[in-house]
Amino acid sequence: MYKGREGQWAFLLHRISGLAILVYLLLHVFSIGSMIFGEPFYMKIHNTYDFVLFRLGLVAVVAAVVYHAFNGLRIILMDFTSIGVSVQRQAWYGVLVITAVATAYALYKLIPRILGGY
Repeated sequence: MYKGREGQWAFLLHRISGLAILVYLLLHVFSIGSMIFGEPFYMKIHNTYDFVLFRLGLVAVVAAVVYHAFNGLRIILMDFTSIGVSVQRQAWYGVLVITAVATAYALYKLIPRILGGY
């Protein structure tokens, strides 16, 4: 029965962050591959990326990658050690703290780019 505990939230966020990383990767491959259609098309796409939501998306990509990586380590800890399951809740909160710190740092470093463009 679904109780909405930490393990279920960790599972859901792991799937969502994985899909977000996949979408970013596909967008990145399309962006780089668009050069095959010529420089004007390539530049038109990159001018679209200058939109503020794409700039904020850089921070979201950092959050997704950091969460997905550290939650994956938490999953490995649960699967391959004897203490992993007993500390999985605390480990998940640790993953959230690490993700929040990394996201805040990325936001701090990217504020000039977000506000002023490239």
